[in-house]
Amino acid sequence: MNKKINILISASILGLLALSLIQGYLINNTYKLKKEAFINDTRRSISRIDDFSPTLDSLSNIWQEDLLTTLTDYKVKTATKTDVINNLQRVIDSINELFKQGYQKELLKNNIPYGIKYHKSVKHIILMDSISNDTIYDYKKMPKAIILGDSIPVKNELYISNTLWETDHLDTREIDGKAVNTSLYLMFHTEDVMDIDGWKTEVFKQMIGLLMLSLLIFCFVFGLLYYSIKNLITQKKIADIKTDFVNNITHELKTPLTTLSLASEMLKNPLVKKDSQHFDATINTIERQNKRLQKLIDQVLSNSLGYKEIKLIKKPVEIEAYLNTVLDDFSLIPYTKNVTLNRVFLAKNKVIKIDKFYITTALLNILENAVKYSNDDCVITFNAEIDSDLKISITDHGIGISEENHKHLFDKFYRVEDKALHDVKGLGLGLYYSNQIVKAHHGTITVKSEKDIKTTFIITLPIN
Repeated sequence: MNKKINILISASILGLLALSLIQGYLINNTYKLKKEAFINDTRRSISRIDDFSPTLDSLSNIWQEDLLTTLTDYKVKTATKTDVINNLQRVIDSINELFKQGYQKELLKNNIPYGIKYHKSVKHIILMDSISNDTIYDYKKMPKAIILGDSIPVKNELYISNTLWETDHLDTREIDGKAVNTSLYLMFHTEDVMDIDGWKTEVFKQMIGLLMLSLLIFCFVFGLLYYSIKNLITQKKIADIKTDFVNNITHELKTPLTTLSLASEMLKNPLVKKDSQHFDATINTIERQNKRLQKLIDQVLSNSLGYKEIKLIKKPVEIEAYLNTVLDDFSLIPYTKNVTLNRVFLAKNKVIKIDKFYITTALLNILENAVKYSNDDCVITFNAEIDSDLKISITDHGIGISEENHKHLFDKFYRVEDKALHDVKGLGLGLYYSNQIVKAHHGTITVKSEKDIKTTFIITLPIN
């Protein structure tokens, strides 16, 4: 049965992990889709600004026209490639602040969240020729990029678009006193990128409902699984306790029933009927076994009562005299072990109001357990003292109780599972009933024990 429960728990945990992985995978996919949709929406909005803003167009025309002029100078050999690049960088630097300010104004005008950075970077400048192309600028080979707009770290760049601009340009220059037409066929490649400040926060805001729902579902499934497994283990323990109880009560009932059966058979014997002495002895045996059966049944019925069901008849008693009487009666019980009882009283001439019958039952239950779970030489120390309450401690130097069993000692039908105790019989009701009696008196009962050393039961009862 334990193996089946362990398999079930392992399967449940694996199922929960699988569910968590699937849920995590779906959330991750949703996150990617939300991120892509958010970035695409922003990309479309920014593309419209770049296409339809007169202010930004006019600034772009400045550097584009200046570039065509310097390229014409290069074509007629009055400027070098370096001059073209440096002049382009100078012009872009001169208009960059105006460009950035104008871009942010356009963002606000189009209700696009403030906090977006944008720039256009030059990738290639190539002069096309029927014989061979002349690369003026290649961003991969240059130490410094030419950028119009905000500076954005490469790791934060979000792609917007590529622009490939091809144009024919005709310029007239005076060379050696003559007007000379210079034709250019230019291919100009740029790339637009952006950086959305706090885009992850925006995406998570859109997903907050889904995340909360997923968390609630996970917690619900985990809680349900935990409750089910806990309930299953509890039911298993209850079933084991009931089985143990049935086995113990069956064992306890078997002896008197067997004796009654034999005695009944003997009464049918004519020789026994004629022998009055033998007949009376058999009748006495039947009466004793009948009383024993009745006692066992009464023990099960009465010891199963909860403390709220116990009806107390409290009377004042002198503590030391009462406890001595209980211990004297206990000392008269015949045991197969050598029992030594030490008494320590620090409660002289004090009175307490209790139900003597029930408290006596509780004390005897604990004392009998001390004998039952001790070695052949049993030494019990009975201590009673008064502080604000009456405190009774009963200590034996027997086999002790392991710590994991402490919290269950006072449960109904509970018996410590220990191979060393397989010959010790009982119904698992004594300590439960003793605890209920003490509770009915508004007191407490606790246990302190060290395995194979000693066990101490402490009963605390209020004086008033």
